Amino acid sequence: MNQQLYETAKAACAALCDKAGLQQGDILVVGCSSSEVAGGVIGTNSDEHVAAAVFSGIYDELNSRGVYLAAQCCEHLNRALIVERAVAKRERLPLVNAVPQKKAGGSFATAAYHAFTDPVAVEHIRADAGMDIGDTLIGMHLKEVAVPLRLEIGQIGAAHLVCARTRPKYIGGERAVYDDRLR
Repeated sequence: MNQQLYETAKAACAALCDKAGLQQGDILVVGCSSSEVAGGVIGTNSDEHVAAAVFSGIYDELNSRGVYLAAQCCEHLNRALIVERAVAKRERLPLVNAVPQKKAGGSFATAAYHAFTDPVAVEHIRADAGMDIGDTLIGMHLKEVAVPLRLEIGQIGAAHLVCARTRPKYIGGERAVYDDRLR
């Protein structure tokens, strides 16, 4: 395993969890192009070893916090997600039948599928925060009001890193009073 990728991914995940205020039971969606991490172009050279290092760093950090991971597949599986069956049940998400592979789903989702206790695929989720490694377009899987987060870590390997948290919608107009704990 590439220790540097593991450490960078773990540190970025920790920073995201802290800045986003993620709590036990929350869901983090991650899209990761191992091709981009390795310095290539997305979708051209999926690398299981690179993906395993990045996945392990993120997964270890999330497990220590009790936060669930939703691993986004590539467009060959319509950006479906790999989650633990318990998450799919809790969120009442219908299952789809797909097992990610290196060239159809991507190496990151494949690593998740092999590491999870009881992995299943779902088409949609509304995650509390997101991590996009290599411009994989995770926005479709975030709750409606996404707020960009700037981390000190701006890339993992050679891949661009974009992170976001979500917040409840502000409603009620100019006379409304808002709960600052939900910002």
